[in-house]
Amino acid sequence: MRAVTNPSEILITQKEDSLSGIAIAATIEGIRPLLIETQALVTQSVYGTPQRTVSGYDLRRLQLLLAVLEKRGGFHFGVKDVFINIAGGIKVEDPSIDLAIVCALLSSYEDVPINQHICFAGEVGLSGEIRAVNRIEQRIAEAEKLGFEKIMLSKYNSKSLQKLKTGIEVVALGKVEEVYQYLF
Repeated sequence: MRAVTNPSEILITQKEDSLSGIAIAATIEGIRPLLIETQALVTQSVYGTPQRTVSGYDLRRLQLLLAVLEKRGGFHFGVKDVFINIAGGIKVEDPSIDLAIVCALLSSYEDVPINQHICFAGEVGLSGEIRAVNRIEQRIAEAEKLGFEKIMLSKYNSKSLQKLKTGIEVVALGKVEEVYQYLF
């Protein structure tokens, strides 16, 4: 056996050709910041009841996010099959990956890839707001270390970001609609 010096490098892959439905989440596992690849596939349902399948993520949380996108964003996921996968076979319970899941869902829904150099950290609330997450400095440092150019997070994290000096662009937004307009 040998030690893995940076597990984030294993859990995300930089692809030469971008695919829709992929977003990178900046999460915390224990005390360690970790970047993970979230994958979504949204397709037209061929059965009467749309499928909801998840691997490494909470099914009830996915249903909540889909309801938010239906109500607040006007997207029609009620007639779509939705599949979510967290790459690497890990199970994530940190709500800060909500924003990455939402972006992966919207990317697959629109069939438009997200820039590979953007990562996400934010919890999504029932009204479509992007809520602040803890230990944001560690998440930003991990993203910067791996060469990401931008990190999207909640504008409510801005107090802790004012004194932070970083080489990565921080995009602070307040609502899911703003994220959609920014990315697509």
